[in-house]
Amino acid sequence: MSKQACGVVGIALLLSMAALSGQTTPRYRDFVLGSNVSSVSAQVKASLADVRTIHQRPALIQDLQWHAPYFVADSNQPRKDPVQQITFSFYNDQLYRMAIDYDRQRIEGLTDADMISALTEVYGPVTTPTPTPKTAPTFASSIDVTWGTPVSQWGNADYSVVLLRSSFGTGYQVVVTSTELAALARSAAVEAARLDEREAPLREIARQKQEAEATRASQEKARAANKATFRP
Repeated sequence: MSKQACGVVGIALLLSMAALSGQTTPRYRDFVLGSNVSSVSAQVKASLADVRTIHQRPALIQDLQWHAPYFVADSNQPRKDPVQQITFSFYNDQLYRMAIDYDRQRIEGLTDADMISALTEVYGPVTTPTPTPKTAPTFASSIDVTWGTPVSQWGNADYSVVLLRSSFGTGYQVVVTSTELAALARSAAVEAARLDEREAPLREIARQKQEAEATRASQEKARAANKATFRP
């Protein structure tokens, strides 16, 4: 079996470890959309301190970026898993999106067709086919297409799985998204930006006041120390 064929089979098997072909549960491997921050952190052995808060209101939006270990646990053997990192995104403590990046060396030589075939083994028939030169597919609006070019899509009304090809080099990313939660997260992000803009003048006034108070306190401290030792 060629190296390229091995790579395709490897990805398909790894993807299907926690899922059946044509799965109905929105997931990626053992990670299930809708899971809370604590459970996902425990799965990847991350600390809650690693969770980054993006917005706190009107909804809590958080990210957790997990980097796959290079070696197999309790050994010095390099892992063969092609996943390099996963970014988990949460809306009000519910996992609504996973962005999976693959190690480029471990998927070297794989084509769009290879990746599509491997993902189809897990997620069933493609719902958005590869575009022809005169047409463009309608991909889930929740994905960040700035990362790369959308290639294909799977899923249903509840979730989407989108394969993207990197704009730089030969990398691939898979984005698994909850349709409902992603819509809520997008609305919350828009409202958070509006609130930030509206409250910016008040925050600036508060910052200046805090800075002036810190300067005054520093000067008072220096005055007291210097006054005690000053001799004309």
